[in-house]
Amino acid sequence: MNKKKLKVMIVEDEEDILILYKDFLSGKGHDVTTMYLNGDVGFEEINEAKCEIYLIDYRLPGNKNGVDIAIQILHKFPSAPILFITAYENLHKEISKIPIFHGKNVDVLLKPVKLDKIESTMVGMMNKN
Repeated sequence: MNKKKLKVMIVEDEEDILILYKDFLSGKGHDVTTMYLNGDVGFEEINEAKCEIYLIDYRLPGNKNGVDIAIQILHKFPSAPILFITAYENLHKEISKIPIFHGKNVDVLLKPVKLDKIESTMVGMMNKN
């Protein structure tokens, strides 16, 4: 099966998990172009990264959480696929109350999650576009 190489942004506060995701996805042929360990991601970084899919943790150090970052991304790129990877079980409920997420290509995987599940979810989300 020939699948497209994806440009990926990862926002994850645990460095070992961030590196694990990057190494796994790179090994699968994806291009992890941008990584952040906190929520202080600005519009400039989002614009310049030009990623195709965003993997975002919910709880992050800094001034923003994962939902704040996702809202920034969707304001700039309304059709951007966003995959939350989090231990926060109520995230589905929280984002369902925020209008910008309605009808968007957004999914939530709860930690702990298998790496293959992350990649298969990413590829599935890209096939929706």
